[in-house]
Amino acid sequence: MSQAYPHSSARAVIIGGSMAGMLAAAAIKDQVKTVEIIEAHDLPEGSAPRVGVPQAVHIHLLQSGGLSAIESLLPGTIDQLLAAGAHRIPVTTNMVVYSPEGWYRRWQRTTHHLMAASRDLTDHIVRERVLKDPRVNVRRRTKVVGLLGNRRQITGVRIHEAGQAETELPADLVIDASGRASRTPTWLAELGVVGLAEDHIDSGLVYASRMYRAPVPNRNWPVISVQADSRLPGPASAGGILPIEGDRWHVSLMGAPGGHPTRDADAFERFARTLRHPVIADLLENAQPLTDVTVTHSTANRRYYYERLKVWPEGLVALGDSVAAFNPLYGHGISVIAQGALALRDLLGDGLAPGLARRAQRMIARPVDVAWALAIGQDIHFSTTTGKRPNVADRLLQRYVSRLSLTATGSFRVATALTDVLTLEAPPTSLLRPSVVLSALVGPLRPQLAGPQFTPEELSLMNEKHELP
Repeated sequence: MSQAYPHSSARAVIIGGSMAGMLAAAAIKDQVKTVEIIEAHDLPEGSAPRVGVPQAVHIHLLQSGGLSAIESLLPGTIDQLLAAGAHRIPVTTNMVVYSPEGWYRRWQRTTHHLMAASRDLTDHIVRERVLKDPRVNVRRRTKVVGLLGNRRQITGVRIHEAGQAETELPADLVIDASGRASRTPTWLAELGVVGLAEDHIDSGLVYASRMYRAPVPNRNWPVISVQADSRLPGPASAGGILPIEGDRWHVSLMGAPGGHPTRDADAFERFARTLRHPVIADLLENAQPLTDVTVTHSTANRRYYYERLKVWPEGLVALGDSVAAFNPLYGHGISVIAQGALALRDLLGDGLAPGLARRAQRMIARPVDVAWALAIGQDIHFSTTTGKRPNVADRLLQRYVSRLSLTATGSFRVATALTDVLTLEAPPTSLLRPSVVLSALVGPLRPQLAGPQFTPEELSLMNEKHELP
């Protein structure tokens, strides 16, 4: 029978030195004696790319729901990010967003903040703060090749260090944070845990990204976003500009099959001009490219429903992309990981009690549920999507969300309700509150904007730099 371990004696192993792995370490380090992170590659020094993170070259936003979770796990992270040049973006005050229903207003009443920085910087600051703790150790160039134990209790992992024979590493808690390449489904099946449900939904979007030197002062510059509209004929496309540290713009363009962006640097800005509005292409005209174009095809949504299994072994928890990986278009990945790690920390307050692993898996599934509903609710409507097609209920929901989005272009109440959900501060069911439904029925209270809403100061800067009429 499983027993509860006192905090002073429990040993934990984390598979993967990813963002999920580091936040998992932050969540458990005060509740166990030692944390051993098993990482297949070297970890970079400073703000540099980490091997095995193809999405790192594309724009990343930390939603307020995830940002507050990281701050709770690692107090002082927000200040350190800001000191390193990250941008705290007030929602929607510093956002120029072209939704399928029109331009969102830049309301001066701020309800949330996003954090904009390169993925490399965010990874570096989180990793640095976690690894300062002497209880946390990293075994680099080492792979986990299997689990120890049985279908009822995991007791450790088998590891293979480069140039060495396989060895066993005992643990009271094993956390899989190995990402999209997770082998936990295979290992569970080998132990006799079967019946795992999985979803794989792929819109086929391809990302192309590059860095630019901002042609205008970057501090307080807005996020620029031209969203895809699944109702339009032809391949869907979208794009965004994110102000990040080092006076740079991080630019990502996305296109569906039949209209993919490419690695051709000369074609990058031409592709930007094919989006639903040319604002991104216009802004890039006098920006200086700093990097080549990087393309990524790994944008599918994939989820394992571990929380539904009838049998779940004690001592095993999966977190992050090992549970669910999302289309990066919606910017929820890191925030979902952080909220899951925070739930794990809260559950560990009484030590590794019997049933903790199953409870943790169910708690981790809650923020996943929200982000999954948001991503799938959009992706299934693209004509190129495989894995699921919209049914009548999906189409009705899309019509309601479209009505909310239209209303949000001219209603602060509905804009706030939407951003509450999009920033992972509220569940999608909050959009069904009577006050929100009534506002949606009434529609926008202000006329739609004819174009992107820039402040007089921003227009002055652009006119000066771009020599616009």
